[in-house]
Amino acid sequence: MDIDIDKACFTFGEPEPVHGERILDYLGVFPTPCGEYYVPPIDLWGLAKMRSANGQHGSCIVFRRNQTAKTYISGPLPVADLRANLIDLLTFGNSYLLVERNRLGGIAGLRHLPGLNMRVKADGVKLRRLLNGGRYQDYTPDQVLHLKEYDPCQQIYGIPDWIGGLQSALLNQDATLFRRRYFVNGAHLGYILYSRDPKLQPALRDALLEKFRDGKGVGNFKSVFLHIPNGGENAFQLMNIGDISQKDEFANVKNISADDVRAAHRVPPVLMGLAPEGAGSLGDPVKVAKVYVSTEVVALAQNYLDLNSRLPKNLQFKFNFEVKEYE
Repeated sequence: MDIDIDKACFTFGEPEPVHGERILDYLGVFPTPCGEYYVPPIDLWGLAKMRSANGQHGSCIVFRRNQTAKTYISGPLPVADLRANLIDLLTFGNSYLLVERNRLGGIAGLRHLPGLNMRVKADGVKLRRLLNGGRYQDYTPDQVLHLKEYDPCQQIYGIPDWIGGLQSALLNQDATLFRRRYFVNGAHLGYILYSRDPKLQPALRDALLEKFRDGKGVGNFKSVFLHIPNGGENAFQLMNIGDISQKDEFANVKNISADDVRAAHRVPPVLMGLAPEGAGSLGDPVKVAKVYVSTEVVALAQNYLDLNSRLPKNLQFKFNFEVKEYE
């Protein structure tokens, strides 16, 4: 029999954007249309939201912050401000310190400035903090210290050192959301209800269509009702588009992407309390902790130690990298 193709509609879900597929394909950093300040190469709101993308990524950032902050002995920055500044540096690849001065113009201390709203002005000298209601506050170079992870593509902003694990973090998140949607709404994979009964009443057909519309969930495939009178065997057939019971590699996707995220942060699994698979071992945690401090913690703290040349002797950063509490 003939089917009017123009009137036939086959839909299996709305198009969904791929998060950050080409996020690092940029030629450089350019000013805003008004030319006031440079736009960061990677959206800072997106990076901030990535902390909650999956358990591994957010946990790695907090772990690295905690391991470095606990080695802090003294300096111009309160411990709470150091912890917040480390979160910014690890999340955005940029962090900012406000210089407080005494009556004589000398440095009296440092304070944390939230990195999410900080921008480098187009003159390449001043910094700007964006405020609510379109307001802003500008700072001169002697008022703010800008810490950043070096980016060879541009030297205005830094980018996070874990950025190579971004896609793995998003894949881990997508796999979790996919499985959650299935359990919340079993119609996630969708199906086709096919009918060839020529006696199907229009009222019953419309009722079936209405039920399909009510069964749609966020991100779910749309189920399709297809009625072709005298079109083949069996009056009604239910044809699944997909089957969650089949091997969808959910566990492998979760495990491999989680390993990629931890590798991007260079955090040893044994220090995150992970259990080894099978009869294997993740190594001696005491030895691993010592190596981790001597490599990653010292390197992260070096960002602050490098500022000592610009600080008075009584306000210089001091850290203790000896690992004795594990012994």
